[in-house]
Amino acid sequence: MRTEPIANRTKEAAPSGHGRSFPLGATLYPEGVNFSVFSKQSEAVQLLLFDHVDDPKPSRVIELDRHTNRTYHYWHVFVPAITAGQIYAYRVRGPFEPEQGLRFDPDKVLLDPYGRSVARPAGYSRDAARKPGDNAASAMKSVAADLGMYDWEDDTLLRRPFAKSVIYELHVGGFTKHPNSGITPAKRGTYAGLIEKIPYLLELGVSAVELLPVFAFDEQDGPPALGNYWGYSPIGFFAPHAGYSSRRDPLGVLDEFRDMVKALHRANIEVILDVVYNHTAEAGHDGPTLCFRGLSNEAYYILESNKALYGNYTGCGNTLNANEPICRRLIIDSLRYWVSDMHVDGFRFDLASILSRDSSGRPMPSPPILWDIESDPVLANVKLIAEAWDAAGLYQVGSFVGESWKEWNGRFRDDVRAFVKGDNGKAGAVAQRLLGSPDIYGHEEREPEQSINFVTCHDGFTLNDVVSYNGKHNEANREENRDGSNDNLSWNCGVEGVTNDQEVERLRNRQVKNFLTLTLLSVGTPMLLMGDEVRHSQGGNNNAYCQDNEISWFDWDLVKKHADTLRFVKHLIALRLNRELPIERLNVSLNELLRNQPVQWHGVELHSPDWGHDSHVVSATVSVPGNQLLLHIIVNAYWETLPFEIPRGSDAYEPWRRYVDTFLDSPDDICDWSEAPTVEGSTYPVQPRSVVLLMTRPRNSGTI
Repeated sequence: MRTEPIANRTKEAAPSGHGRSFPLGATLYPEGVNFSVFSKQSEAVQLLLFDHVDDPKPSRVIELDRHTNRTYHYWHVFVPAITAGQIYAYRVRGPFEPEQGLRFDPDKVLLDPYGRSVARPAGYSRDAARKPGDNAASAMKSVAADLGMYDWEDDTLLRRPFAKSVIYELHVGGFTKHPNSGITPAKRGTYAGLIEKIPYLLELGVSAVELLPVFAFDEQDGPPALGNYWGYSPIGFFAPHAGYSSRRDPLGVLDEFRDMVKALHRANIEVILDVVYNHTAEAGHDGPTLCFRGLSNEAYYILESNKALYGNYTGCGNTLNANEPICRRLIIDSLRYWVSDMHVDGFRFDLASILSRDSSGRPMPSPPILWDIESDPVLANVKLIAEAWDAAGLYQVGSFVGESWKEWNGRFRDDVRAFVKGDNGKAGAVAQRLLGSPDIYGHEEREPEQSINFVTCHDGFTLNDVVSYNGKHNEANREENRDGSNDNLSWNCGVEGVTNDQEVERLRNRQVKNFLTLTLLSVGTPMLLMGDEVRHSQGGNNNAYCQDNEISWFDWDLVKKHADTLRFVKHLIALRLNRELPIERLNVSLNELLRNQPVQWHGVELHSPDWGHDSHVVSATVSVPGNQLLLHIIVNAYWETLPFEIPRGSDAYEPWRRYVDTFLDSPDDICDWSEAPTVEGSTYPVQPRSVVLLMTRPRNSGTI
């Protein structure tokens, strides 16, 4: 699928010198470039053209006439004889009346909200965009781009169903930035560096990468001398972050990003973007003027009754006014762009519940922006995942508006963490999580893959730290350990932090495997955090948003150090995606085979499930359709060995085989079917804090 700019696709004649209001942004024609930007209540607009991003002054200033270069609230102009690579920005004059929601400042150089690339000068200063005075030399600028020049070859979206998906949450920079990554220094922490690590992703077996924000963001929006590492601080919704590019020219980032997508697609791996349509890097009332607030503050942001203040439902100082028509169009146009022009397979929406709020911040029963996304034909075949809550207490897991959305299941994380660490009263809840959380989603009569099952994500402890720390250790963030969640449902297994105690370390390794087993065997869509498969640690930091260093970077030495955990995860994923099931090769995943199948629940005794407050055990038997396979799972979160009764065999089936036992050391912890030992007798002694998976199949079922 090859896509080109609207002007190239429609072969329209170039507009007159006054320009056109549509398309928004910088649109290239053979004769020049058309610029269009929305700015309501402004009195004058200047288009600034720069020869170099570091220039202290523009090489050319074009005054837009309010009578001839303005249509409604759109300012536009056609500039002949300029081409792709032209660096540009805006200055806008109008009333500065914060109490009326107006914050025009003609001294500030503004980005184009529809800019396809963002160029950052060496001396970029967030402070200069916040303080009075001209900031032309230190301001980020937009770059005109011709998207039709890239050769996608035969690339297209993969459109893999959620039922066949295993998602891997990955930070583009942190994945290859460590000196031991084996990547050449110039490509470490870049889209190109990620391409070189695709063989690792293939070996791991994941089907999709979910990239932490790759929209252009303000790296200075963080603590002094630390900055912003995660990228949840967007400054442009159409531009890939240039800091992840190994190329120096501002248009090279577009090709490098597309090269990465194309390479991942060739490896049959989908690309999901973590997108932030809930706030921007302009922060609160004392934040910098970078783009939106200097163009149309009251259109782009939710304002308080005192319009000098911003509604802060994000915890980041401001909140996008997502259901206002101009902002709605921006979001939809952005999503379409990333699908049509950048071939992205889906999106995970950060703090998605904010998209249900109106211009006063009140939740809406039928939010226009959510239905716009739901009903848009370009977005009909892409993955839509909601983080169905926000920072102001709105929690919509199980009730998020729309029919096609999947949801991060925060209750899966919390219930599984609590149960595995040994808390009381969680056995019944964990049984629900194993089945795809029908207690949360069953009323909607939708597929169980609506639940995105995860135990860890970027936000919080890594999996290693869930089993190594009782409390957070965020001192490196320079906020005196006040930041980050205090409620982590973690357990250090007896020692806080790093230890040489081999018994403690063995218990931690087992607990990690317990979490991985429950995540990858539960009905729903599993998501893993980058590095959990090799027990990456952040030293107990559960809010590493500002740590662009070895605290956050993938440590490639761990691939060898924790090869047993990596092997365990690879086998689980292969089992999940039906690469190792001992049955006829069907084009279905284990998830599809198990969903909606009748389950026989047990406790220590067969057919006697124990959902009591003091229970620490869950056991179940489930049959694959057609009785091609029987699975029996046992979870013993108790701190003593328990003899679990197992279903008696019959002449029609082979003896039970032990496929997984997390108590055992590698390679006995998980086995290929051909090597899995048979289990005799009517009971299986399940060791403390461990998970067991037994399987059997009909006799004479053939070989695989």
